[in-house]
Amino acid sequence: MKIALMDSGIGLLAAAAAVRRLRPDADLVLSSDPDGMPWGPRTPDDVTRRALAAARAAALHRPDALIVACNTASVHALPTLRAELEPGIPVIGTVPAIKPASAGGGPVAIWATPATTGSPYQRGLIRDFADSVAVTEVPCPGLADAVQWADESAIDAAVAAAAALTPSDVRAIVLGCTHYELVADRIRSAVGHPVALHGSAGAVAAQALRRIGEQPAPDAAPSNRLTVLLSGRESTLPEQALGYLEGGLLEAVSPAH
Repeated sequence: MKIALMDSGIGLLAAAAAVRRLRPDADLVLSSDPDGMPWGPRTPDDVTRRALAAARAAALHRPDALIVACNTASVHALPTLRAELEPGIPVIGTVPAIKPASAGGGPVAIWATPATTGSPYQRGLIRDFADSVAVTEVPCPGLADAVQWADESAIDAAVAAAAALTPSDVRAIVLGCTHYELVADRIRSAVGHPVALHGSAGAVAAQALRRIGEQPAPDAAPSNRLTVLLSGRESTLPEQALGYLEGGLLEAVSPAH
């Protein structure tokens, strides 16, 4: 079994690690786009073009499924990706975990990029899944870039700024960008009161297995195959990735080749 994941950068690490925990025996293909990142400021057409290139690079490795481990690409490019790759390769998008976060009754905060905060897409999810709870949309300028480059001081500053905008009675925070999941502990600490964090990595990993008819097997013998594609070029895990728990997990279990 082979699962591919794509993103503009290292935000795909969280979902890749989730796949690895559910199915250690899965071969992984990680396709990112350092030449074109960040995708957030790009037009929808440009995001679609870059995402399609990353997906095509992954598809050459004949995966059983492709996870679009990026909120921006899922918003703008998912129909195009599915039109090209399915039914041969199931494509699983990433949706902010607003529904499970609001199930606890709120109040809920949604941390997202400035482009996503207040967007019709996010407002639609709030309307559909969190209409009965208090929701605060929190823009997090610079946080995804800081995480991408493992810039410790910039991460701390961006997290602190977002925490200052988060109401003190919030019980749940939706991590509306896959990069944010890599610094979940720092977010929880900065908020300063008990709060549940809701990312998407576990859900998309489980959905990928369901789409290809597989079950979790966390005790399976681990695979030793990890293919890393940087704007289509086969490489190794970027140095910044190894500074995160998820990147270290992938390196330890699956040496890049």
